[in-house]
Amino acid sequence: MNAEAIERGTEWLGQAGLRPTRQRVALAALLVGDGQNRHVTAESLFAAVKDKGESVSLATVYNTLRAFCDAGLMQEVTVDGTRSYFDTNTHDHPHFFWEDDGHLTDAPASELVIAKLPEAPEGAEISAVDVVIRLRQK
Repeated sequence: MNAEAIERGTEWLGQAGLRPTRQRVALAALLVGDGQNRHVTAESLFAAVKDKGESVSLATVYNTLRAFCDAGLMQEVTVDGTRSYFDTNTHDHPHFFWEDDGHLTDAPASELVIAKLPEAPEGAEISAVDVVIRLRQK
């Protein structure tokens, strides 16, 4: 990994007050090292970090992604209640899920209009609304 990616990843961790361990820095550099947002699964990030020659277990990748989410650096997007993607764009926005190859991309938030939500049950409040628009090739 190049020095700029490592520096950007280290700064990203610092924004959330996370200790920059070797594994965290390696994963952060892959996630934000080029300044672009990413949608990854734990498995795809694990494969990417292995390709870079880093020694990190899949369990460490899962735990680190959870720590990044808990720190507010990422958000988890669940598709079908079974597959989790981790998004470095933490602003509220909808997603496209491409069924044919199983990847997730951002959908334009400016084009989404939700006219009305149902009332929350008594004693509850709506904490978030996740929108995943499923797509397939024609």
